[in-house]
Amino acid sequence: MADDDAMPRLDQQLCFTIYSTMHALGKAYAPLLDGIGLTYPQYLVMLVLWEADDLTVKDIGERLHLDSGTLTPLLKRLEALGVLHRARDAKDERQVRIGLTEKGHALRREAKAIPSQIARAMGRPAEDLKSLRKDLRRLRNALLGKRAKSDAKASGD
Repeated sequence: MADDDAMPRLDQQLCFTIYSTMHALGKAYAPLLDGIGLTYPQYLVMLVLWEADDLTVKDIGERLHLDSGTLTPLLKRLEALGVLHRARDAKDERQVRIGLTEKGHALRREAKAIPSQIARAMGRPAEDLKSLRKDLRRLRNALLGKRAKSDAKASGD
């Protein structure tokens, strides 16, 4: 049974550690976001719009690493909640522009305390979290860069 000894263990897998941490993070966010009527993916869209209002769907998708097929239903639900509006770009009809409504701007004030509440729930000093965020960004960018290179190679670019 030497082959069984070589099998990777679940608790040794970085991917599982990240996955289970994201699951725990989602559980920590859920009651806070329920209080303002948003899901986690909707909250991410709103964070992007609170930083810069009046963006295209493409702009938002690039920031969130989401394609338009995933993003469009999120935007439609947020529009139904009355926190944003979607409109064709007057200069380029192919583009859809997303802007916050007054309700969307007001929601920012309600959501303002969420990051500090999550940081407190993590029980780690701010410097640790800053360092962790930096490491995770590097990991994500390396993985996305590798995927982009292999996609280009597969398509003959």
